[in-house]
Amino acid sequence: MITGSIAGAARLLNVAQPGVSRTMKHLQSTIGINLFNRQGGRYVPAPEARDIFTQLQEVHKKLGNLQIAVEQLDRGNNKELSIGSVPSIAHAMVPKAVSKLKRKYPDLRLNIELLKVEESIDFLMLGKAELVCTSYHFEHPAIKFIPLAKGQLICIAHKDHPIAQNSSVKFSEIARHPLIGIDPSDPYGAIIAKAFDQKKVGYDVIIRARFGSTVLGLVHQNLGIAVLDSFSTSNLALFAADIVAIPIEDVTVFDTYIAVNKDKDISSFGEYFIKALRETMNANKVI
Repeated sequence: MITGSIAGAARLLNVAQPGVSRTMKHLQSTIGINLFNRQGGRYVPAPEARDIFTQLQEVHKKLGNLQIAVEQLDRGNNKELSIGSVPSIAHAMVPKAVSKLKRKYPDLRLNIELLKVEESIDFLMLGKAELVCTSYHFEHPAIKFIPLAKGQLICIAHKDHPIAQNSSVKFSEIARHPLIGIDPSDPYGAIIAKAFDQKKVGYDVIIRARFGSTVLGLVHQNLGIAVLDSFSTSNLALFAADIVAIPIEDVTVFDTYIAVNKDKDISSFGEYFIKALRETMNANKVI
């Protein structure tokens, strides 16, 4: 249709000329219609061929648009992923996972909300977030929890604090010093409180804070020592170079999860983020 000859079509398609001839003959034989008439050594399209060609152009245009749409989707163009996360995972782990996510989907938009555990229900039920990264599992008929990674607790102290000289500590040693911590009634604080309770060790929290980042700031002022999770302390130097992390000899393993709405499918972006976050957290070295 475009070149007006068999030879021209062969050059345009970068194929052998006999192949074009055979294809034309086969096509016309199959549909029972002559699409081209030979006039003066050239192939002239029949009216039927012009009609088909017009429709084919529309098909090719739509296929081209589809290809563009697929390519944009592959880059995350015009798409947004909303993520909620408890602070212990959000501060160090989520940014690393998002970095992997953006390398795969460079045009993807993200909305990341810092949440307390109890806030995750509203965020998922109201569709404010597709998924929530959490360190606490609770029963809810409409929320599913996907296992993420295991962490453990770490003691942190200012470098000038006496306990900072220890290569490792027990809960009984930690309890001898004034503590900075999260309220035990808070789900995250309950993880830390449970660790002391299991060892039957009494302790005194002289300063309570809502978030781990605040705890780090208070420890930086040498106002006491604290127990935080290994994910919060993985990038300790970013928060305070004067804070040291001391391994706890007692076993303090706890689980983390991704919470999602049972009635909604996870997007491909969400699936990849979960994979990246799990890899990041599992690769996290416990001091």
